[in-house]
Amino acid sequence: MTTDISREIRFRNLAIEGVFKSRKTLLAHLLAQKIGGKLILDHTENPYLKDFYNEREGAAFLAQLIFLANRYHQQSQLVQRELFTDRIICDYLFEKDKIYAYQTLTDDELLVYERIYNILAERVPRPDLVIYLQISVKTLLKRIEREGQPLEKKISEKYLEDLVEAYDYFFFNYKRAPLLVVKADDLDLTQEEQVWDLIDQIKKLNKGSLYYVPQSFQAKKTKK
Repeated sequence: MTTDISREIRFRNLAIEGVFKSRKTLLAHLLAQKIGGKLILDHTENPYLKDFYNEREGAAFLAQLIFLANRYHQQSQLVQRELFTDRIICDYLFEKDKIYAYQTLTDDELLVYERIYNILAERVPRPDLVIYLQISVKTLLKRIEREGQPLEKKISEKYLEDLVEAYDYFFFNYKRAPLLVVKADDLDLTQEEQVWDLIDQIKKLNKGSLYYVPQSFQAKKTKK
């Protein structure tokens, strides 16, 4: 069955994005299983992350550079190994690195960061489909409280509000590839029906943008 579905999906390089706790990694795993593809996961290990959460001076800049370097190294390897003969399903978009940079870095740090980013970005392959799992601040706060790491629970609500707003703004203006925006607050990826419904949206998308509201959210509104 996976082989048949795989042939129906024309996209070969998929990137899934969303703020942390948006379930983007889970969706990447599920799509790799359902439609076939090589799974590429973001490197979350970073020696400066703890210092960043503890607001140590200069830690944000160092942490951002480590993330940028790791993501560039991983993306450049995809081209070198010619993996695009198969489908790629990645749980991040390289360009999202700038969203975090603009939330955390000073103006002077951003000048240096931008120079490095612009050099590296030219050598990174562009996905031919981006899926944005859009969640609200309310949902993000609930998930951090329920399942967040101790360091994540230290993050201020103001920072989270700014982050969600920055993500929404970025993808509202995103034009570099076909974009599927999924209202994901009530998306239950443990339900097979909802996963396959989302895959149907991918099959429908040709170019431009598509905003998808899962049936679970529609049912919730009806109950109200």
